[in-house]
Amino acid sequence: MSNKITAAITAVSGYVPEDKLTNFDLEKMVETNDEWIRTRTGIEERRILKGEGKGISEMVVPVIKGLIEKRGINATEIDCIIVATVTPDMVFPATANIAASKVGAVNAFGYDISAACSGFLFALTQGTAFIESGRYKKVIVIGADKMSAIVDYTDRTTCIIFGDGAGGVLLEPNEEGLGIKDSILKSDGNGAQYLRMKAGGSAYPATAETVANREHYAYQEGQTVFKFAVKGMADVSAELLEKTILLVMTLPGWCRIRLIYAL
Repeated sequence: MSNKITAAITAVSGYVPEDKLTNFDLEKMVETNDEWIRTRTGIEERRILKGEGKGISEMVVPVIKGLIEKRGINATEIDCIIVATVTPDMVFPATANIAASKVGAVNAFGYDISAACSGFLFALTQGTAFIESGRYKKVIVIGADKMSAIVDYTDRTTCIIFGDGAGGVLLEPNEEGLGIKDSILKSDGNGAQYLRMKAGGSAYPATAETVANREHYAYQEGQTVFKFAVKGMADVSAELLEKTILLVMTLPGWCRIRLIYAL
């Protein structure tokens, strides 16, 4: 048994809106078809959050409530809420804090992290560090996006992929060696032109011209992003497995069996 504090996932929860956007719906919007989408992406439908003034906090709140219910705890016990998103309710305040207020997590500090596809993994690593430090006991990490708010439904290369939803975990301390084992985090800003939303930031603030030019939508060059992502994820996975195997081989026999079982 280890005395080192690790961050264990003690509850998992998710939420998707009721409204669906199927491949057949998209056939009526852009030049595409159900077979083409399914064979290339495996996607049959997306969930869409509809309603005026509804942001991702509408999906984050049910996730937090689900975690609380599954774990049998009170919202006041939560120490921290991290929300990974590129579509927050507003630029500020943080969606994490809006959601905390709605669920009564009055003792929690919170913030949003914007890292697109990598957001949840980065946030999970941060939450893990909070737990491992020994300063916090209950940290919630959520990934949520309302991609329908930034998808151009005249662009068939992107609108077939994205939908809306949220998922999250509750992290708590563990002293039995169970929990998050390791992580390798990487990013490459050289590819910014291949996956971005050009306008809306400080470099290109919103103007009538940027709106007219449709520069507030997500843009990506799919093949370039796909090739980079597949190779990068494979390389990191191999590196992480190699590190884990080397660690296991240095342990006593009984520890080695226990760690392999945990992994």
